Amino acid sequence: MPFAEPDPARLLTNDRLRQALAVRDWLLGEARGIRDPNVILEGLCLKLRDAGVPVERAISAIELRHAQRAANARIWEHGGRTREHIYAHDRGSEASGKRPLAEAHRIDDWVITWLPETADDAYDMVPELKAAGYTHHIAVPVLLLNGMRNGFTFATREPNGFSEMDIALLRVVFPSLAALMEILALHRVMREVMRMYVGNEPHHRILSGDVRRGEVLRIRAAILFADMRNYTGLTSAMSEEEATRLINEYYDCVVPPIDERGGEVLKFIGDGILAIFRAGEDNDVEACWRAFAAARAGLERVEKRKASGDGTVPFDVGIALHFGDPAYGNVGSGARLDYTVIGRDVNLAARIASLCGQLDEPLVLSNAFQSRLATGTELRRLGTFKLKGLADEQAVFAPVKAAT
Repeated sequence: MPFAEPDPARLLTNDRLRQALAVRDWLLGEARGIRDPNVILEGLCLKLRDAGVPVERAISAIELRHAQRAANARIWEHGGRTREHIYAHDRGSEASGKRPLAEAHRIDDWVITWLPETADDAYDMVPELKAAGYTHHIAVPVLLLNGMRNGFTFATREPNGFSEMDIALLRVVFPSLAALMEILALHRVMREVMRMYVGNEPHHRILSGDVRRGEVLRIRAAILFADMRNYTGLTSAMSEEEATRLINEYYDCVVPPIDERGGEVLKFIGDGILAIFRAGEDNDVEACWRAFAAARAGLERVEKRKASGDGTVPFDVGIALHFGDPAYGNVGSGARLDYTVIGRDVNLAARIASLCGQLDEPLVLSNAFQSRLATGTELRRLGTFKLKGLADEQAVFAPVKAAT
């Protein structure tokens, strides 16, 4: 049964209370400045051992707010390095199944398990811990203000397990540990959610304080704008679930090649994708080659998908590539802002993308983009076109089609 002493500090000797307060002060002081959670967990366990608590295995478990990951666990074992295990969304039950921590959250209390007297089927981890020689296991829930269900577990191989004084010391320390977990977990959530929804560089700039409307950062970049052809027609008879599945299949073709080549997807605009490949002072060509390779790889994925018959319905994609000087900027009104790239060159990329269907070309390049590709790239001049909203006519190009 959980230890229910209302004031666990009363069970501690003066010396052990001093040790508990030292661990608590470390958690709220020095540990807050450590960026690596693995180091924090290891430091905590070593300090607990110095305070007389015979912990030999500890796990911190947190829920995540991530597109691909449901939760993670950091596992420390005495004599080894802390390791991390990630749980994907489709396997999230592994992190919360028939486990003491899940039970601790259910009853909102510590679950303390004396392993020698516990049936192997009581919890998933009992046979593993018994086989490894563990005798005593403690699971402690941490419920964050945003509803995330996190927690810690501690285990020992001591023949007599954790003493009442060991558990009392953990109870004295634990409010500080839970507070530190909340600080770190919410900071991670903020970073990861912002990265998912606004992109990597915008999230860094927003968190660094770039939040005033009208602020502008000018950059040089290759700009990629993609859209699915005839998306409205393809989805007109689909349910919302079917349309969502189709557009995600399209994103799965186009987005990974961008990520793999150092590009950054900034916006999903319905069936449109806006991405940039930043250039430094003198590497325009490299940025253009990365964008060109990403576009070609994305289109190859679309063709392979059609040839294999995978997915719901076949679709075609049009991609435009342009090079220019867009600007990151805060736009919006009142307290609702968007941090995105703006400017004439972004508009030009979007307008060129609209030519893909008109010209029946999957990939169209602006003159500014094609002029930066190294010699030897075989391109065709498609002509000069008047684009909506732009005063000057624009020359556009496309790769030479392979002989059939």
